[in-house]
Amino acid sequence: MNAFVTAGFGLAFFGLTAAAQERAPEFPVEQIKQGADLFARNCATCHGARMRNPQWAADLRTFPPDGHARFVDAVANGKRNMPAWDDVLNPEQMEALWAYVIAGEAGN
Repeated sequence: MNAFVTAGFGLAFFGLTAAAQERAPEFPVEQIKQGADLFARNCATCHGARMRNPQWAADLRTFPPDGHARFVDAVANGKRNMPAWDDVLNPEQMEALWAYVIAGEAGN
């Protein structure tokens, strides 16, 4: 196989892989709405109202859609200055927060 064909296959594979990683999962509107409400009550103080202008916390609008396990671990167990929320939020609520973080305001 010549170098151009091999390079073409590599670029095509990379493009498909990148597109698959960037595709955000779809969530029910009610789950996103529940997540937005939970976020406003519990997370906005540090992460900014509607995930805008976080003062000293991570900008969740840039959280990778393939980072679900990392997100749940950080929310449940805390990370750096963020406290653990596993005694405040149940798994369903954490999933609603995940839905809101990934879908953002577009999901509302």
